[in-house]
Amino acid sequence: MKLWNQKLKSKFEESLKAVLPVIAIVLVLSFTIAPITPSILLCFLVGAVMVMVGMMFFTLGAETSMTPMGEKVGARMTQTKKVLVIALLSFILGVIITISEPDLQVLATQVPSVPNVVLILAVALGVGIFLVVALLRMLIGVALPPLLVVCYVVVFALVFFVPADFRAIAFDSGGVTTGPMTVPFIMALGVGVSAIRADRHAADDSFGLVALCSIGPILAVMILGLIYRPAESSLSVTQIPQIQDSVELWQLFSYGLPTYIEEIAVSLFPIIAFFGLFQIFALHLSGRNLARILVGLVYTYIGLVLFLTGANVGFMPAGNYLGTVMASHEYRFLLVPIGALIGFFIVKAEPAVYVLNHQVEDITDGAISAGAMGVSLSIGVAVSVALAMLRVLTGTPILWFLIPGYAIAIGLSFFVPKIFTAIAFDSGGVASGPMTATFLLPLAQGACIAVGGNLAADAFGVVAMVAMTPLITIQILGMVYQLKQRHVKLSEAEYAFAALDEDAIIEL
Repeated sequence: MKLWNQKLKSKFEESLKAVLPVIAIVLVLSFTIAPITPSILLCFLVGAVMVMVGMMFFTLGAETSMTPMGEKVGARMTQTKKVLVIALLSFILGVIITISEPDLQVLATQVPSVPNVVLILAVALGVGIFLVVALLRMLIGVALPPLLVVCYVVVFALVFFVPADFRAIAFDSGGVTTGPMTVPFIMALGVGVSAIRADRHAADDSFGLVALCSIGPILAVMILGLIYRPAESSLSVTQIPQIQDSVELWQLFSYGLPTYIEEIAVSLFPIIAFFGLFQIFALHLSGRNLARILVGLVYTYIGLVLFLTGANVGFMPAGNYLGTVMASHEYRFLLVPIGALIGFFIVKAEPAVYVLNHQVEDITDGAISAGAMGVSLSIGVAVSVALAMLRVLTGTPILWFLIPGYAIAIGLSFFVPKIFTAIAFDSGGVASGPMTATFLLPLAQGACIAVGGNLAADAFGVVAMVAMTPLITIQILGMVYQLKQRHVKLSEAEYAFAALDEDAIIEL
């Protein structure tokens, strides 16, 4: 028990460091250029506390339950050495964990004209199919860059047939679907599958699953857009709460809390059921290991409930209101640098980012540190939010940013070390999680309403931009790493040569 308490304390310190900068930025803005009402500020502060506590429980829970579960399932699946069995189980697993993703429920309510159940099932099928592709790629040893080229050529060929107002929503879906429930399990699954392989590229190939799984939802939502032809008029906008006293503040959160208690329970159940069946028929883990995983699942459940309640009830209205106030300001283009500043810090509060950064550090034995990953992700998200705010204020079509952005990212993939490409494309889906959906997207929506823009075409797309820029910044990190490695090797060779005496040099 003492060990668990120490771990909780450590996780709380990490979540405090992640969320405090966002709180500080919002407070400074609210007392200077973007005044907000006391009720919204109180909602935001209560929500921030819930987000911090939720992050603490979730990160510990994911570390002790979701990650071991994914690794053990992945390793056991691969040991069967039956491709059809692996493909079938991968597909079922992909569908189950996608339906379990809380962010997908949020996306379903925001996509106009498409029935929620239809969208959820279509996206789940998309992820299931691409998870099969991703795992087979690992087992066969197919290079990731050419596969990404083929997939994104199909995506960008199809996008021109999709209604213009629906394109940004389709690209947002790729980032939103790979959220806090999906990412830890899928990434751990990759580690488990790669552990069976003995070649030197196995660790490199353990990444890339999230990258390919992010493509499935984009294609699924685009196809639905072609079928249903959605209209912008049916989009919903974030409601701004009006609170008169502390009792109403409590009622607001107490009304939202049961919703997420039920939602996360329904979300976790399919994963627990799948793992339970796997345990009975294949894994046969010891009681001690099972108990540890069960405790971790309880922590994961508590963490996600608190995190999503705080983010949706507290952060969403604050983001929307701030966007409206700043875009109504005389110097509205201040929204671009302020958005970049918020983006730089808010990605640190994404639950799945913690999982990615530490898994990268573990797999590479510290060669790629969690700190370097964090800085690269923060820079990428800062750039993406700045571009997204510029797009909202000017009404620039999203394809003007996405086409050159993905062209640069895929072009870089042929020149950087293999592992950095896989990590970079994974990081895009990881960075665009619930914090982006509940704060940055409402920020863009509020700004769009203030400037009289097209809500579907201009406000949506923030998640897509956040998912795109890390692909470039992480690969640039890879190029820097590659140059340093070459320099180190050269220095070692020069040092060895200098250490030889004259006779040795002559003999050489």
